[in-house]
Amino acid sequence: MNGLDLLEALLGRARAAGADAADAVLVAGTSLGVARRLGRVEHLERSEGRDLGLRVFVGRCSAIVSASSIDPAGFAALAERAVAMARVVPEDPYSALADPVPPANAGPLELEDPAEPDADALIARAAAAEEAALAVPGVTNTEGAEAGFGRTELHLATSRGFAGRYVRTSHSVSATALAGGGTGMQRDYDFSSAVHLEDLEDAAAIGRSAGERAIARLGPRRPATARLPVLFDPRVAGSLLGHLAGAINGAAVARGTSFLKEKLGSRIFPAGLAVHDDPLRRRGLRSRPFDAEGLPTAPRAVIEDGVLTTWLLDLRSARQLGMASTGHAARGVGGPPGPSPTNFYLAPGRLTPAELMEDVRLGLYVTEMMGMGVNAVTGDYSRGAAGFMIRDGALAEPVAEITIAGTLPEMFAHLTPANDLRFRRGTDAPTLRVEGMTLAGA
Repeated sequence: MNGLDLLEALLGRARAAGADAADAVLVAGTSLGVARRLGRVEHLERSEGRDLGLRVFVGRCSAIVSASSIDPAGFAALAERAVAMARVVPEDPYSALADPVPPANAGPLELEDPAEPDADALIARAAAAEEAALAVPGVTNTEGAEAGFGRTELHLATSRGFAGRYVRTSHSVSATALAGGGTGMQRDYDFSSAVHLEDLEDAAAIGRSAGERAIARLGPRRPATARLPVLFDPRVAGSLLGHLAGAINGAAVARGTSFLKEKLGSRIFPAGLAVHDDPLRRRGLRSRPFDAEGLPTAPRAVIEDGVLTTWLLDLRSARQLGMASTGHAARGVGGPPGPSPTNFYLAPGRLTPAELMEDVRLGLYVTEMMGMGVNAVTGDYSRGAAGFMIRDGALAEPVAEITIAGTLPEMFAHLTPANDLRFRRGTDAPTLRVEGMTLAGA
């Protein structure tokens, strides 16, 4: 039986056990990964697995069961256990299945690379990255390099008539380099991930970048406390978008635990700025033709001309807020759906990063962040950071052991994007400049 046939059989067992409605998800995954350090393969692992999740509804009560053994002979017992659980839990007036919706014409998403690399190919990729890092003058050691491949196949079926499947592959390479020695040693990294191998960045370039970043961080200072403009390197700028995604998550809004809960339709970013969520981006790391409740997905401008236009909603949070789902439900096999972004990004601006900092007499360029000192209810923001000072419009000495602080509403209202957006993580932003932050140093 193929995946959808298995789910249809399981749904039939759920109805026979007394469920009024049900949905089921099957996730089959294959992964191969290698870690190499100082010329030796330290770790090589291949894994394969299939996991099954069943959610049943009895009236307004629901329960979820999961299994890693996919045996149709056990479906009756699995369904009976789920129905028995649903009969003893409290009612939830907001949880239910989606009504069938005609699928959108998503076009070819190209989420599956048919070529699967073998272990030798991954070892060669990791070797190229590490050797390039070690070749950078001043690099004294590495924490190694890694390369990987993964393939995930998802099937979803509901008793309302939806049945869908998609496959996503992934290729990755990373390297971590060490420079200097003793207490003055510094480390840094770089990585790349892509759905198709041909889109993966060159492994040697990744290793070289890791080495050069580590060298640049040698001899950091701890600057004096100041209030100044802060520029976020693209690899940390995406974290600001992550805080935005959390604040517009429908579940948080419905609970009243978001600092943006009263801001729908308000300008929260500067005029002209846009933030997009695009589940249909070709070869996108988080692209998908339908969400975890079987609803079609569609691109949205979450922020348009600086104005917050929508929440990210699944069916449950949408019902709580008296709205319609935006097709952002995500789930695993062992839990209920919840809202989650897909390919979430801030549209680039017009200035280069150099132009963005050329009028900064004294500022900070952040390349690494530590800690999670962000209050999702108030928007207060305080995180450890490292990077470089900006002096007279140019990068200067490296700095570390500092904290940057502000509030997310003020940071959102006073940010400017550069033009260097690259899709590398799933939540992506170009270099960002934020005015008026507090640097707590010496």
